[in-house]
Amino acid sequence: MELSATVPVEVAYARAAAPVVAALRVAPGTTLRQAIVRSGLLERCPEIDLARCGVGVFGKARGLDEPVAAGDRIEIWRPLPQDPKERRRRAARR
Repeated sequence: MELSATVPVEVAYARAAAPVVAALRVAPGTTLRQAIVRSGLLERCPEIDLARCGVGVFGKARGLDEPVAAGDRIEIWRPLPQDPKERRRRAARR
């Protein structure tokens, strides 16, 4: 793959201990899923389950099959430990 025919992206995962970020270049038309796989984060962070984790670009939710754009910061979000609405309800009852 020619360097000039690629676009730069970052893949980030907010690990509980410390965030993990990988910068890479991918071909135009690469999907979010393909970029995540190419980044190596799935091997470095085996707790990532793309079926359960949310994924977005710059804080906006996106589908795994959407294409990346130059300069995208792909974020893998950990599942919430509890539903925030339910937590507020329980707190209000106390």
